[in-house]
Amino acid sequence: MAHYQAMGSIPPKRHTQHRRPAGRGRRGELYYEELMGEEGFSSDSSLLYHRNIPSTIAAARDWPIRDLSTTPNHPLQPRHLRLHDLFAPKDVKDTDVVTGRRLVLGNGDVRISYVVAGAPSPWYRNGIGDECVYVERGAARVETVFGAFDVREGDYLVIPRATTHRWLPQRSTKNPLRAYCIEANSHIAPPKRYLSRYGQLLEHAPYCERDLRTPQGPLLAEDVGEKAGDASEVYLKHRGNGPSGIVGTVHELPFHPLDVVGWDGCLYPYAFHISDFEPITGRVHQPPPVHQVFEGWNFVICNFVPRKVDYHPLAIPVPYYHSNVDSDEIMFYVDGDYEARKGSGIGKGSVSVHPGGHAHGPQPGASEASIGAESFDELAVMVDTFRPLELGEGGRAVDDGMYAGSWNRGRG
Repeated sequence: MAHYQAMGSIPPKRHTQHRRPAGRGRRGELYYEELMGEEGFSSDSSLLYHRNIPSTIAAARDWPIRDLSTTPNHPLQPRHLRLHDLFAPKDVKDTDVVTGRRLVLGNGDVRISYVVAGAPSPWYRNGIGDECVYVERGAARVETVFGAFDVREGDYLVIPRATTHRWLPQRSTKNPLRAYCIEANSHIAPPKRYLSRYGQLLEHAPYCERDLRTPQGPLLAEDVGEKAGDASEVYLKHRGNGPSGIVGTVHELPFHPLDVVGWDGCLYPYAFHISDFEPITGRVHQPPPVHQVFEGWNFVICNFVPRKVDYHPLAIPVPYYHSNVDSDEIMFYVDGDYEARKGSGIGKGSVSVHPGGHAHGPQPGASEASIGAESFDELAVMVDTFRPLELGEGGRAVDDGMYAGSWNRGRG
């Protein structure tokens, strides 16, 4: 997100000496400056000042990442995946957001996973791409090398590639942390059409910089009750020659990851609450791009929030039937009533998969029933991809097997 932030202790000029405090007449040791930047020094970056050399590794071992295999959606058909069936309640207390996520759908550009977590995660760094995690339910503290976030139901957390962080769920048996994880092989940012050529969110954008929460920080090891010299492990997801092209390594560090005394720049994690998205409406039904909130390479993220609907006197508020000629449409139903989907079996925690090449739209009778509606009370997160998605092991496990026939019900 390209607006400048500065936090903690930094020198007046970049790439110059920055030293630890020392006694009278003594010169303190240098802090270690790290440039974290995108696109080979040609795009957004931040400078972080560490107490320790950030390249240090004491040891490394394999991290066998959970099954990332995928199966083509063939024969081609729309699908209904029940995500709330993926995790048994008895297993939640021992599951964490990093190692416990299960792959629902994926392709060479993006992977969509789901997890219900009650345990703290290990320190984690995704070396492949940015992550956008939507908090469906529950709450957590997320500690990063840039600072900390307190996230809750309805928050998006956008985490740049290679940001070391960990998830600390708020323990709750009734309302555990449920996270919908969108992992890119690229960067994730606001849509270009919302931005000025210098990166400011424009007046027609459905949110602005005031709606984005930056890290509370910087955060040092002693701030969280841990010792700065403690050895730590960081789980690293990176490119490799495994079946999915993704492998895992655990790096052991001889110090705690929270050693950044200050940072500045335009690259950092940020949070955005879905309720701060201002919906764009019109006299007749608006197309899905008006709901867009973020974009990555070959995919977009949209959200559907409670809103006033079409006010033309002859308007039909639910969507018209449409063919995704160039994309797969993945809708995660979070809350509210889904007028267009009544009779399909879809409810809270459902994911609908509408693949490119198949026309889809409201269930039988939904168009007529929606006439006269003034507002919709629905909350959903949509991912559209421009290459076909395949089913991950999580998606295969909770496919209801009946959704493709749902438009046949109630005919005649």
